[in-house]
Amino acid sequence: MQVWKDYQDKHKDRFLNELLELLRIPSISARTENKDDMTRCAEAVKQRLLEAGADTVTIYPTAGHPVVYGEKIIDPSKPTILVYGHYDVQPADPLELWKSGPFEPVIIDGKIFARGSCDDKGQFYMHVKALEIMVATNTLPANVKFVIEGEEEVGSPNLATFVKANKALLKADVILISDTAMISMDTPSIDIGVRGLSYIEIEVTGPNRDLHSGVYGGAVANPVTMLAKMIAGCHDENNHITIPGFYDDVVDSTPEERAKMAQAPFSEEEYKKDLGVSSLWGEKGYTTNERTGIRPTLEVNGIWGGYTGEGAKTVLPSKAFAKISCRLVPNQSSVKITEKILNYFKSIAPAGVTVKAEEHHGGEPYMTPIDSDAYKAAAKAIHATFGKEPIPVRGGGSIPICSLFEKELGLKIVFMGFGLDSDNLHSPNEKYDLVNFYKGIETIPYFHKFYTEMK
Repeated sequence: MQVWKDYQDKHKDRFLNELLELLRIPSISARTENKDDMTRCAEAVKQRLLEAGADTVTIYPTAGHPVVYGEKIIDPSKPTILVYGHYDVQPADPLELWKSGPFEPVIIDGKIFARGSCDDKGQFYMHVKALEIMVATNTLPANVKFVIEGEEEVGSPNLATFVKANKALLKADVILISDTAMISMDTPSIDIGVRGLSYIEIEVTGPNRDLHSGVYGGAVANPVTMLAKMIAGCHDENNHITIPGFYDDVVDSTPEERAKMAQAPFSEEEYKKDLGVSSLWGEKGYTTNERTGIRPTLEVNGIWGGYTGEGAKTVLPSKAFAKISCRLVPNQSSVKITEKILNYFKSIAPAGVTVKAEEHHGGEPYMTPIDSDAYKAAAKAIHATFGKEPIPVRGGGSIPICSLFEKELGLKIVFMGFGLDSDNLHSPNEKYDLVNFYKGIETIPYFHKFYTEMK
């Protein structure tokens, strides 16, 4: 509708400045030293929701970081759309690789560079501004509720408690999430599924102290070497995961689904060029898009031990550590996979070292039905602003709360992400294109309109 676009054009600079203010808050949920920043960010989100036209906004404390809940109820008889997002962000390390301060947002070539610019402050804030536009132009067609949490990046450990205790408050007809990506602005797409997650940490201990590598080397098992061998054994020559039972519950995609995925435009050469690699790696028998969408994975997210400071120190370390995550596909259980991984590493501990393996967090895979009113409304909304039908794709990331919402609230989820895979999520120099930010704000009101009409 032209009235929506006119309002956005008039206020777009303010919209951007408000987002930049949010991005300046280092709301890192994983670090205790940022606890006050988390509270400050929650307060900022509350204020912005009130300014956008929400009737009430409440900050709910949890055992961890708070949840921000807001609502705009125009008519209880009308459909209610529950918007989910998160205001917490990943740690910014390694800081030396950032070209600008991670919490000092800059705009270069039409892109906002800052931690959280795409994941997920820039994306959830599109919904806040879409609400403002619809309220200000008196065109809001449905009731809107917001749940903006502060622990998504650490596995949402306290959201289940909040949801279970507030089912009546969260009653809605559908859940709308913008925390995913599109293929490109020229080829819009909608994620119809996200993978699950199993995340563990391993500690390998050898001698009771760090040793002189000349005096003891060759006589005592080195924990770093032993850990490296254990991790290397997790994949075979075909890059197939070797953990017993890992694939037991995987449902293979049909030839028809794989053929549909193959229709999405993809250039392997451009992909390699963007990543700065000369070749790609992955499970034999699957394409790159299939490896990142329909297949489970096991990746080392961090590994350390011994001396890593400047210069040389010849030690045989006492301990070695690794963080490992697995992305899971539909029908796999994070509980089962986590148990298999933990047991596997404990069982293959070489003589001379002991292994301690613990779970960090996990989440279940989720699929969106493409025959639902919500998906059809999202597709129609994207067509209205992009002029093209979106392609359904399977996303490689994880949003742990999806299965929780469906189980506790009985609601289906539709994903309307406007990021790009090249936005450096969880990496230095995270970015979000201004075009994507504004296009998201333009598109979201159409979802509310079309979904309401279908109900």
